[in-house]
Amino acid sequence: MPVTLSQVAARAGVSVKTASRALNQEAYVSATTRARVLAAADELGYRRNRLAHELRTGGGSALVGLISGDLANPFYSAVASGVERELRRHGLLLVTANNDEDRERERDLIEALLERRVRALLVVPSSGYRAPSGAPDGDARTAGTPAGQEYPTDIPVVFLDRPPEGLAADCVLIDNAGGARSAAEHLLAAGHHRIALVADLVRTASQRARIEGFAAAMRAAGNTEWEPYLRTDVHDAVTAERTVRELMALPSPPTAVFATNNRLTTGALRARPPALVGFDDFELADVVGVTVVAHDMTALGREAARLALTRIDGYTGPPRTVVIPTSLIVRT
Repeated sequence: MPVTLSQVAARAGVSVKTASRALNQEAYVSATTRARVLAAADELGYRRNRLAHELRTGGGSALVGLISGDLANPFYSAVASGVERELRRHGLLLVTANNDEDRERERDLIEALLERRVRALLVVPSSGYRAPSGAPDGDARTAGTPAGQEYPTDIPVVFLDRPPEGLAADCVLIDNAGGARSAAEHLLAAGHHRIALVADLVRTASQRARIEGFAAAMRAAGNTEWEPYLRTDVHDAVTAERTVRELMALPSPPTAVFATNNRLTTGALRARPPALVGFDDFELADVVGVTVVAHDMTALGREAARLALTRIDGYTGPPRTVVIPTSLIVRT
């Protein structure tokens, strides 16, 4: 059983109130008594319940919540790393949770984190958000839950990777359209016209932006031959591999494939298309020679943490959007 404050007080030979004051570095405790209480706490292995103390004293907790997709995906683990390192510098701790692209699960996670009095929420939304009824337009300190389930909150909320829909809020985004356009232009310059586009869930704004960026490059080049090869809602590597194999089995198969995230690129790679470009760099991409649209995933998390920290510190200005640039790394 955890050691209690009463046990520490008994060991030090003081009252519970005096022990509490000594442990919390409060006034009206002599140096000798404080030293005796601290020694007793060390001997017994006592640990303060910081959250309970903060709630009793009306202070904020040291926790910040991050809700994202599967942390087993290197993209999300890199984002979490960027958040954690920035928060650590300010004495805050990160609590992470996976929404698994499920709206109901995401809503439950948000409620659970709010119950734990997190200082801020960082969210990679599984779907669009909307502001609560009656919330002022552009209020960056309010947010709605997924699928239109609303709740008000007075803590900072920052959205990562995917912008909220119908809500002006702090966001950190990747240049999705620009990155996809550079991939398309690269393939066009290499002489490809029958280019397959394999995309993840189109209900997410980031995927729609990548599709539109790719399509814009095709329109600018006057190329319509790619259109029969568009495949969407391909959500994992296994499905991506099967999808690309099906594409390559067509009477007139595509001569190149553009996959819109790292998991889809990995799956497409197994199907061995004649040419492949992926969005997101990934481990060993340089070894196998895959051209990618790269961006700093750690910076995505770091900048989101910085936006949240300024809100915690009292910034009440208009919502801000930080865009992480992309670069095309040509390897084939």
